[in-house]
Amino acid sequence: MRLAVPKSIAGRIVAGTVGLLVVGVALGSVLAVRGMLIHDPRFLIATSSEIQLAGNQHLTREQVLDVFGADLERNIFKVPLAERRADLERLPWVQHATVMRLLPNTVRVAVTERVPVAFVRQGTQIGLVDADGVLLDMPQDVAGDPRYSFPVLTGLAESDPLSVRAARMEVYRKFIADLDGGGTKNSQAISEVDVSNPEDVKALIASGSADILVHFGDENFLARYKMFEQNLPQWKAQYPKLASVDTRYENQVVLEMTKGTPVPVGSESSGQQGSAAAAVEPAAVKPVEVVKTPAKVVAKAKRPAASKTEMSKKKMDAMLAAARRPKPANGVKR
Repeated sequence: MRLAVPKSIAGRIVAGTVGLLVVGVALGSVLAVRGMLIHDPRFLIATSSEIQLAGNQHLTREQVLDVFGADLERNIFKVPLAERRADLERLPWVQHATVMRLLPNTVRVAVTERVPVAFVRQGTQIGLVDADGVLLDMPQDVAGDPRYSFPVLTGLAESDPLSVRAARMEVYRKFIADLDGGGTKNSQAISEVDVSNPEDVKALIASGSADILVHFGDENFLARYKMFEQNLPQWKAQYPKLASVDTRYENQVVLEMTKGTPVPVGSESSGQQGSAAAAVEPAAVKPVEVVKTPAKVVAKAKRPAASKTEMSKKKMDAMLAAARRPKPANGVKR
């Protein structure tokens, strides 16, 4: 439908005037409605009961009310929804949040919380960490909750950039996934994991009354775990004070005894007081090559077929050369 435009100047002036009046009336109506909505007491968030919360297990209502504290006794149309959502997502436990208005005077908050995957040790404090490396406070209901059945993780610090923590958590997730490959639950034997050096994942594995520190390197985690598990009974029978097993070498392992362990009868000493080195000849281990290092034993061990892809000989020789040099014990403390 086409509107006829007056041809005369007077007609055009009249038409323009009428148009302006129509626009003015429409704008005035909008402003009047807006003023009514802004000042109508029905749209006032009078108390905290008008703030609804859904999806939370660890995020407390008090934390949410802290975010919306300035909005109490405020008109619902004046609540900056995008700003409040960003404030909520800055809280450690909140991975994602949505905020919406429910007329006449209710704000509804729905959150998706982060899922912890490990305990994390920071000095004398124990907290939680999610798969992205976000550090979380310890909830009060952890004891006895099956959702919190996972190892303690070291090698993360609050001072580390989130990108560094995320990269180390990726190493941890790969380590746990490999150990539990094929439906096994080998990770349940792990009490502590150290990812401070991504090229050498270290783990404490429960073994009787004392845990044993195992160096897994950065690959073939499941194969190395199976080799350790297969040979451990014989190693412990010969070396009751076994403290550490290094599985990073091709067809060899380095066994380290508890500091101060006396030299066993028939074994070779490294010549340093308070340390012992000995050859290992359990049934499942091939002929032994001894490397004289403080309280360490190097033994050739049978490995499962899946572990044939190993580090290069050059890398192994370099690691063995480093092992021959006396160095302080490097382990994960409980």
